Amino acid sequence: MESTAPAEGLPVYYVGQHESKRQLPISQDYDMLTTPITTPLFHSRVLALLSNHLSDLKNGLQEDVATPTLPTLTPTDTPLTPGDIISQLVGVASPWIDLSSPDPIVYNISRQVLELEVSYAAFCGLGNVVIPGPRLQYGSSHGEGVAQYAFAIQEALALSNYTQLLIHLPMIYHPDQNGEDVEGSLSPFARPEYVEEGVTSKHDFLGTWDAWHIIRTTFLPNLQGEPILTKVHEALIHRYMRLRTPPWILLCDIGPIPGVQSADAKPPATDRLNDETATPLPIPAEASHLHHQQQKENHNSKKDRDPTPHLSYIRNLQSRRPLLSILESYASGFQDYLQGPLQPLADNLESMTYEVFEKDPIKYNLYEAAIRKALIDWARNGKPGSSPSGEIVVAVVGAGRGPLVTRALKGAKDVGVKIELWAVEKNPNAFVHLQRRNEMEWRGQVQLIRSDMRTWTGPSLSPSPTSQTHQHHHKQHQNTEYKLDILVSELLGSFADNELSPECLSSITHLLSPCGISIPTSYTSYLTPIAAPKLHADIAARAANGDAMAANTPSVVMLQAIDYLSISPSSSPSEKPLMEVEQPVVKEAWSFTHRPTTTTPPPQTSKLNNKHNERRARLQFPIPHRGAVHGLAGYFEAVLYDDIHLSTNPLSMKEKGCGDMMSWFPIYFPLKVRRFLFPLGLTLCRSEHFEGWVYGWADKINKERKAKRDRSV
Repeated sequence: MESTAPAEGLPVYYVGQHESKRQLPISQDYDMLTTPITTPLFHSRVLALLSNHLSDLKNGLQEDVATPTLPTLTPTDTPLTPGDIISQLVGVASPWIDLSSPDPIVYNISRQVLELEVSYAAFCGLGNVVIPGPRLQYGSSHGEGVAQYAFAIQEALALSNYTQLLIHLPMIYHPDQNGEDVEGSLSPFARPEYVEEGVTSKHDFLGTWDAWHIIRTTFLPNLQGEPILTKVHEALIHRYMRLRTPPWILLCDIGPIPGVQSADAKPPATDRLNDETATPLPIPAEASHLHHQQQKENHNSKKDRDPTPHLSYIRNLQSRRPLLSILESYASGFQDYLQGPLQPLADNLESMTYEVFEKDPIKYNLYEAAIRKALIDWARNGKPGSSPSGEIVVAVVGAGRGPLVTRALKGAKDVGVKIELWAVEKNPNAFVHLQRRNEMEWRGQVQLIRSDMRTWTGPSLSPSPTSQTHQHHHKQHQNTEYKLDILVSELLGSFADNELSPECLSSITHLLSPCGISIPTSYTSYLTPIAAPKLHADIAARAANGDAMAANTPSVVMLQAIDYLSISPSSSPSEKPLMEVEQPVVKEAWSFTHRPTTTTPPPQTSKLNNKHNERRARLQFPIPHRGAVHGLAGYFEAVLYDDIHLSTNPLSMKEKGCGDMMSWFPIYFPLKVRRFLFPLGLTLCRSEHFEGWVYGWADKINKERKAKRDRSV
């Protein structure tokens, strides 16, 4: 078999093989194989014990409350033993048990079997055990035994700290596929008095949503008669394998493994000479001819037929898996990981944090393009610069380590426009780095100001003691203050305004000249409801460990294991790319625009002076399918200048050239209580509080029932 060593940047396919009637563990060229935990002999013992007990009950020899106790396992009851290959095996619990049986005796014995098997599997070192899912239909009742099934699983989980239990469920439940075809099943032993008479035809229970109809994988023969999957199913597998924890691929009941005798094979005859029914032995000449013919047939068979076609197909599918995108490679390991949003206004960021964001070439290329275009338009329109010497005054506020400073200098040089460049940064540590770059790299072309941008009074020929300027003006202008022509900032957060870009820029736009330009010019926040069970579970775990604000705090998350619940109707399914998920309905929450103002803002010491930056939105989302709403995913779009945009909105990011932009993950607003809603009404507000800025969000089921959470930004 060809090497399946993982290539750099590609997901790894772990392929296994499962035969539901396998009775003994075997080894082969798969990454893993399933193995029964107990033998048919153990099955026979359980059937005999249950049958005898029910017979005694019927004859009045036993009390109904008495339940037989299974003895511990013996060597003949299990084929497993600890060893080197145990890590490549996946245990399979007995498929004939019925943990959802309405008969308490059948349920009790099934539970004992499961506990014996899981306990012994854990002892042997099996890391995973597959357990048959609950049977849903008994007569006219449907799903009544799911709760007791869950209780049995909960007890089994407590038997080992390391063994994981995998529940084997169908994608779609059909009443005519109710597990009754399992040989020796305990289900038929349920006594009539516990089974309601009647028949039901319910479908799709246990959260198998309507959307799962399209993902039941079925192998189809190609022109050569070999098994393959449809293109849609191939794309689905490729999507699954890009998850942070990719699933295993288990090929079930695809035929025996070559070289391994099947369970139904008859043993070879041991005494051919004394067997009167045996075919007469050939003479030597015939034997030689038959031998050569057999060798030729075997050679042609090996050459023309693949002994493991399903495995070969999956390996071929693995070799054709798409490369990870730049964003996927960058975010590897951070998928569905809750992170607190940065607060650069309140905190002085470390150099490593700046460095991470500076690795995003797409964002800075777009910023440079915006600066270049703004300079070209300014010069083309013949507008004078605001500096005393007539140069265009450009200021980078919140300069950090200076990536936008470099881009501004490069853009001005490329278009041949002279600029006077200022850089404002409040972080004293980053300011040292800026000073060093100005001396060694920018050759003193930049005038540096260490200040909070909200208190900066603008460019002046009489700089403050904390500034470093390039002195090139006439001395008679030393006390002159003048306006900015282009204001550049990178204060956007995952929800656009969550890092307080509106408050910072509204405190400085009065420094712009009447024709001044802000880059970005405007930005808009967007929302869509999502199902995110992993994030919901992580937040619940944090709350259980004492984090009272866990469910009230928005997080920055590289969303992956989620479902969009509000979906746009597709015009034509055949037109949608196979690897692309359905398009969500993403609605605008609010916008901010920054242009020159003539009003000087009140001093920052004043409380509640930013009421003009408060926002409120009421949104209604259609939800066509059933689903659990765990929270809201937030995105943004920004106009840097003219037709140059930034976007994290899944509907527009590729169109705007931001598909692999790495600087922003979506923001996630959790709901304390998951909602089963269609349609979904939402209210979101952004307001100033005496402790800072807060978001409040509420999901509205009706006028009397709301949930609101606040969190300081």
